[in-house]
Amino acid sequence: MHALWQRACSAIGRSRRKAAPTGGWLVLVGLLSTTAMALDLTEQEQAGKRLYREGLSSSDAQLLARVGASDMSVPASVLPCASCHGNDGRGRAEGGVRPPSLDWQRLAMGQGERQANGRRYPAYAEASLARAIQQGVDPAGNRLDPSMPRFELTLADQRNLTAYLKRLGEERDPGVEPDVLRLGTLLPASGPLAEAGRVVRAVLEDGLAQLNQQGGIHGRRLELVVRDPGVDPQGARQALDGLLDEAQVFALISPLAPMLDDELAATLEQRDVPLVGSTPRSGASPQIFDPLPGLPEQLLSLAGHARAGLGLPPEALQVVYAGPGQAAQAEAVRQRLQAAGWASGPVQAFDGQAVQGQGIVFLGRAQAFAELAAALQAAGRAPYLFAASSQVAGALPSLPAQWSERVFLAYPFVPADWTSQGLATLAGLRERQGLDGRQASLQVSTRCALVLMTEALKQVGRDASREQLVQALEGLHDVETGLTPALGFGPGRRQGLAGAHVVQVALPGPQFHTAAAYRSMPDTP
Repeated sequence: MHALWQRACSAIGRSRRKAAPTGGWLVLVGLLSTTAMALDLTEQEQAGKRLYREGLSSSDAQLLARVGASDMSVPASVLPCASCHGNDGRGRAEGGVRPPSLDWQRLAMGQGERQANGRRYPAYAEASLARAIQQGVDPAGNRLDPSMPRFELTLADQRNLTAYLKRLGEERDPGVEPDVLRLGTLLPASGPLAEAGRVVRAVLEDGLAQLNQQGGIHGRRLELVVRDPGVDPQGARQALDGLLDEAQVFALISPLAPMLDDELAATLEQRDVPLVGSTPRSGASPQIFDPLPGLPEQLLSLAGHARAGLGLPPEALQVVYAGPGQAAQAEAVRQRLQAAGWASGPVQAFDGQAVQGQGIVFLGRAQAFAELAAALQAAGRAPYLFAASSQVAGALPSLPAQWSERVFLAYPFVPADWTSQGLATLAGLRERQGLDGRQASLQVSTRCALVLMTEALKQVGRDASREQLVQALEGLHDVETGLTPALGFGPGRRQGLAGAHVVQVALPGPQFHTAAAYRSMPDTP
């Protein structure tokens, strides 16, 4: 009950802060009508769906819901039916309360009776359902759980809602068909990411082919739909719309579309589309599950080694970034470092000049990392340099020997993590698809995304929905890939790994030595 009150109050605040302009409302209506393509609904059922999911009346009048023993009134749009029972009507536990399924066949089943909580009750009819929704009383006259809001509906709204509830059990999310489940991805066919796109596509198509040869998942063949995002944001948006609106994919997996980084998370949340793959630079989302740790988690692992392995004092680390897209990430890292006990000062933008600090935590591209090392060398300084391998590994061959054993990189996984089975899987993939050891990190991360997606789909079962997929992904723990430390997610946790290996770089070469094995970093504010 406490959770419900919290959600009601916070949602009221959000609704006041985020009052949508007319244009935004038209977009929302368009999105709802597009989603409705999954089930052919009558006009009355469409209106009921809008009420069920959004708490909005067919007359555009504001509907109210009464909450708790005090009958506090809130807009129905704050607590629509779907917020507790889910878009699929199956109910989801929250705050110790498990809302029941709203499947009409279950509510009205049998010989005029139904069974719940070990007791028998009269089955619901249209009139008793209206009474339950508006007064919080079941067909036997018992009060429903006090966490159930009571909605003040017009007769037309009640009829619309009932009509939709009778069809709710039939509705499928896009991409789910009797014999096929469609996954989508965005992979460039030209430009600087074309080779990476080819590698990701080869890994995904190979993995799905292996699954389909074994019968697919729950009797469905998995189909991959690939769209080319092009090289500009407009083309990428069109490609994404094509996946969601035309191809009607169920979920996204391992897209490569950095030009959408600023908007992808918001789009997926608005459309309730899950994604398993790398997190965009704009930040995390409840809909995005990344197999590998985020940049802050990797850099915190390096900071842990700076303290435990190198003995650096709390004031020794300085966060430095290069490139406008890195400023927000750098500030997030600084705050995480402070929460972990480091006394680092404000973040610094690298402008070609040497920076201060016994240890420099760097965020930026390889070229800027090499320029930073050169500027420090020219100033006669040789601090420890800490960075994520995914960002700066390309600069290592050009670093002078002065930096030998002064550079520490975070690696989410290393070859020592690979089991014999994992190696065999990777070798078979490479042989079948004509891949080699180049872009091994991309091959492994894509393979991990596919493993997580398939594990979650297996747990969801045949009656799959996007909402259930998100819940299943959240519930994955200790998933062995044979190529990484065990992966897992949780409520509020969307990175499969929460730490990294710390690798020391010896020059010339470069040569790599593990300075600290992988360890999961504790959550910090």
